[in-house]
Amino acid sequence: MERRLIINADDFGFCEGVNKGIVEAHTKGVLTSTTIMANMPAAEQAVELAKKFPTLGLGVHLNLTAGKPISRETAVKLILDSNGHFALSPGKLALAALITGKVRTAIETELASQIQWLIDKGIKPTHLDSHKHFHAFPSIFPIVCRLAKRFSIPAIRYAYEPKQVSRIPWPVTDNESRKRASLVRTMSKINRWQNPAFFKTDALLGIAHVGTINAAFMRAVSLYNAASTAELMTHPGYTYDLDATRTRLVKQREIELAALCDEKTKQYFKDANVKLVNYGQL
Repeated sequence: MERRLIINADDFGFCEGVNKGIVEAHTKGVLTSTTIMANMPAAEQAVELAKKFPTLGLGVHLNLTAGKPISRETAVKLILDSNGHFALSPGKLALAALITGKVRTAIETELASQIQWLIDKGIKPTHLDSHKHFHAFPSIFPIVCRLAKRFSIPAIRYAYEPKQVSRIPWPVTDNESRKRASLVRTMSKINRWQNPAFFKTDALLGIAHVGTINAAFMRAVSLYNAASTAELMTHPGYTYDLDATRTRLVKQREIELAALCDEKTKQYFKDANVKLVNYGQL
């Protein structure tokens, strides 16, 4: 059985160093896909880079927890602080969306603006995912499905990581990371029940190992991933202009970049007959 693997870099557009690392991971390594944070400082540069490398799949990394919104609609102010920045954590955002329709309107308005921003730049998104997996919350997932349908985007990240990925022979991870993966896995099961139409993969890898992905993890993916079509979530980049107050992944980004470009990693996937693709090729 041929196994297909999408290797996606989140956070395209976060800063110049992250952009540079993502492009390098694609041109010199095994990265096949990325998702752009449309409201981040280096998003314009990310779009121009993406146009130079059409083999790099490009989706939208929906974002409601970092920075300022793209939309100028009054409705969006409901989820902002007094300085105009996003104010709520993913959990609080999901709870508010469950309780009030005005919050759901604010969410949909801003996410639509982020998608439209990329389309207006002449790029058709291959898929949607989200910063800190907020799209997987059952109160928000239907909104993202409506937007995918509205903008004719064929895929949404299925954030289901099999529990085996948190167990030996996979690299050991900590208890907090396993709890996070378990929560997202449960929500993703509910998402599949709500609407499976936009799921094009069978699993997402890298949730429990955020902050610890390296060459050893790449080897484990090649050997132990049993899903016929899976996505691997990564965060490569350079750190020279990275604001450490806005992300917990700093030096780790360079470790992941090195792993993605490592000749051993390429050989692992080749030996395992893993076909590297992006969402646009499914």
